[in-house]
Amino acid sequence: MQKQTASQAMIDQLPTNYYLKAAKIFTEQGILANHYLLIEQGKIAALESTVSQALPVFDLGDHHIMPGLLDLHIHGRDGCDIMDAKLASITTISRSLAKHGVVGFLGTTVTSTWQNTLAAFRCLGQAYQNQPDGALLLGAYNEGLFFTKDHKGAHDEQYFLPLTQDNVDAIINAAQGALKVVALAPELDNSSDIIRYLNSKGIRTMLGHTSANYQQTCDALHAGACGGVHVFNGMSGIHHREPGCAGAVLLNERAYVEVIADGVHLHPAILQLIYRLKGAKNMGLISDCINAGGLTDGKYRLGMLDVDVTNGIARTNSGALAGSTLTLEKAVANLIKLADIPVLDAIHAASLRPAEFLGVDHELGSIKAGKRACLAIVDSDFNVQATLIDGRLAFTDLPMPFTLSQ
Repeated sequence: MQKQTASQAMIDQLPTNYYLKAAKIFTEQGILANHYLLIEQGKIAALESTVSQALPVFDLGDHHIMPGLLDLHIHGRDGCDIMDAKLASITTISRSLAKHGVVGFLGTTVTSTWQNTLAAFRCLGQAYQNQPDGALLLGAYNEGLFFTKDHKGAHDEQYFLPLTQDNVDAIINAAQGALKVVALAPELDNSSDIIRYLNSKGIRTMLGHTSANYQQTCDALHAGACGGVHVFNGMSGIHHREPGCAGAVLLNERAYVEVIADGVHLHPAILQLIYRLKGAKNMGLISDCINAGGLTDGKYRLGMLDVDVTNGIARTNSGALAGSTLTLEKAVANLIKLADIPVLDAIHAASLRPAEFLGVDHELGSIKAGKRACLAIVDSDFNVQATLIDGRLAFTDLPMPFTLSQ
């Protein structure tokens, strides 16, 4: 039996094939206690109650293993923004996300000048083809340009553009295959045609920053839109005589809704409401984090607007919420603590559900034999201690010695 510091043992000596033993493993089928997770060649090979092969075993003590998280709506972190249009900024965001258990993300734009927007998508396309060394860049998310002013949030309306195929094609071409999601307001002219066009390209449409009524939203969902951008925020809400965009996406059985569970954007009772209406299958956690994430309170920029962060809450000068400083593992914990959502459903809201939405659940999003070994090691409060991508460490901050058995 050999004892080593966890970080040194796992960084320097993590082999190609090995076992991880944990107090709990949050699998796709359920929660396993004191089991072994076998990793071979960067993939999950098996879940076992006892070791069946003569391989190194890393005993994680009281820690837990959960699937690596997927943040499909994030603008920035650690002082960097997707709109910087710099590969160095994407790398900083990627590395920062890995510290929080995130193994994959969509780089998300915000309304800016047309020139800045295309530059950001070109940069995302380059990073998508040549991956950063932290969390995987799973593609690009266009949140900007095609909105209406009444629910604009932290988007500068003077830069809004007509929703035309030419404008959409310019973004698609700039992104070089990276564009995965386009957010738009469904009351705009040509919205149904554009939604169908995006679907033909394999690009998902989400509805947000919109004044659309219930019927307009239903029509967009019928045309092929997938659901609602940060539900309840930036959209017409529920009224007893007009259910609005929020009512439409919540009542549609197949519509997927993004949820910001920071305790600010949504009341705990609304988190419960969303869970009861959408179940475990059609709600996905996002951070909507901006460049202030991981930094102190102060003055920042989001797109073309000044943002003030006080007590971790980001707002524009007009008082509108401007994204968040949330991390996804905290969002998981908030679903459990604030809304009493079952642990496995809360975890999968930040992993399996986003993977299904993006169509990558055959390889990411849950702990299941055959999938990529993209994992987060956490303590009982969901504080991330280490993140593995394809079986290799992308981050570790393990605070105590663990046993390495040969």
